[in-house]
Amino acid sequence: MKRRDFVRGMMFAGTLPVTLPAWASTPRIKFRELYVRGNTLTEKAKSLVGHDVEMLGYMAPPLKPEIDFFVLTKMPMSTCPFCESEAQWPDDLVVALSRQPVSIVRYTDPIKVKGRLEAGFKKDDATGFVSFVRLIDVTYEKI
Repeated sequence: MKRRDFVRGMMFAGTLPVTLPAWASTPRIKFRELYVRGNTLTEKAKSLVGHDVEMLGYMAPPLKPEIDFFVLTKMPMSTCPFCESEAQWPDDLVVALSRQPVSIVRYTDPIKVKGRLEAGFKKDDATGFVSFVRLIDVTYEKI
């Protein structure tokens, strides 16, 4: 029996906590799985808030070359879509915040992003930008 199958079996039987160990795969969430409608999160998204997740998408072009965040988009965008008000927040954008300077990836190249999911309107004091869904402490790679 494989270790993963054993752990999953124990979780199903209720003898292990539901929290997956660090070596288990990170749950993936798609843009379409974030919202029911408007600014209402799906049950899946609500259950993943505060946890590490993986998303696939595209890096929107940044406003300046030296940044520690980027906008993850569902589709490639040739301009930064991040200057929206709270009332207009698009459901196909996620702000990705890094602890390190971001190395820009061409906006047409798909990327895989991992980070802790946060939700709720938040205004960045330094830029004035508003976000509703964020990935914190991200890592990313071209796919």
